[in-house]
This record gives sequence, C-alpha cells and structure tokens, in this order.
Amino acid sequence: MQEINKPLKIAIVGGTGKEGKGLAYRWVKAGYQVIIGSREPMKAIKTANEIKNIINQSRIIGMANNEAVKDSQVVVLTVPYSVHKETIESLKDSLFGKLIIDVTVPLMPPNITKVQMPAAGSAAQEANLILGTTVQLAAAFHNISYENLINDTIKCDCDVLVTGTTKEARQTTLLLVKDAGFHGWDAGPIENSIVLEGLTSILIGINRLYGSTHAGICITGIERTD
Repeated sequence: MQEINKPLKIAIVGGTGKEGKGLAYRWVKAGYQVIIGSREPMKAIKTANEIKNIINQSRIIGMANNEAVKDSQVVVLTVPYSVHKETIESLKDSLFGKLIIDVTVPLMPPNITKVQMPAAGSAAQEANLILGTTVQLAAAFHNISYENLINDTIKCDCDVLVTGTTKEARQTTLLLVKDAGFHGWDAGPIENSIVLEGLTSILIGINRLYGSTHAGICITGIERTD
C-alpha cells in the first residue's frame, strides 16, 4: 500500500463525541489536518481547542458540519445512529467524490447490549443506499473504544476490521487505521459491516459484565507484517 499524503484533510462529522475526539487525537498526532464538525459550530471549536491543549498541535480546527465536509478529502461519520440518516442526507451534495468512513453503530437505547440492526442491514449499508456510487464508502473503527483511542501510552492489542464498497476505499482506510496506531484487516464488502457494527453491542455487554471499558477484538492465526 502506498503512503497517504499527510496534508490530507480529515473531517470528523459528529467529532465532539468521544469516538470522534479519540480519532481526531490519533490523526493529529500522526500529522494529519483534522476538522471537527458539529451541528453547533461553537461546540466543534471548543472540542478542537481541547485537543490542541492536550497535544500542543495546531493542525485541528472546529466548524459546522457542512463547512467541515466541503474543506476535506476524507469524511468520518461518528454521529449517533438516531441522526445518521438525517446527517448524511443533509450533507449528500458536499460528500460527492470523497472517501467516507462510517463509524456509526445502530445502538438502540435503552438496551444497547442487544444487537439490533436496521432495515438496511447496517448503518453503513444505509449510508450506501443514500450515497450510492457518488462516494467511496468504508466502515471501520466500530470496535475501538474511546479509552483505547485516547490512551496511546499503553500498547493496544485491538484490531480494526474494515469493510467498503471498493478495494480502493478499504485500502485507503487501512492506511488511516495504521497511522492511527492500529492493525487493520480487509474484511470485505460493505455488506459485511453488519458483523462489525453488531460486535459493538456485544463488546459493550462484555465491558459491563466484566468491569472493563475497552474490550476489543484481535485476529489470530495470520502472520502480521507490521
């Protein structure tokens, strides 16, 4: 796989939540320019400033979702499932031609430890129905907790499974996974995202049962190359 040009701008839609903040932290440290997006611009600016203060880097800013998307090449969706469809539809025109990485998990409160998938099959498949071939779409990072993202002083043994509509989408996402400090695996077509997303509810249940905050998954039986 070729390396990614680090001046690449990554917009994180819903970036004020834990998962978005954790991914932003990782990518800024790796040298990327990151834009925190939110429906509330001031909230996005506040979150960006929080991350700046943690790592003393200026490569992160905050702005409204639509402006963040327009000014980026990669868009990462970390929104709650309750606003997933609405958010994609509102940004559809601005998403044209970009790589979209959907991190959304269809958690259905109050029982978020029970796997409950949407009619489309998964959140990523729902995004695919809306966006079609106008974008490159991948799904990843569902099984990496905020605690594993933000605490990079301890080596994390969790892997990232990546699905996507094209090989190109998966390969580029795998490079971003690597730069975020994780080992990624090509998990095939976007239809397989149903498994990735469903695992999140299982991991939440395991965390609750065994008193953890950062259960994850690791692929075994294959020699690692990094």
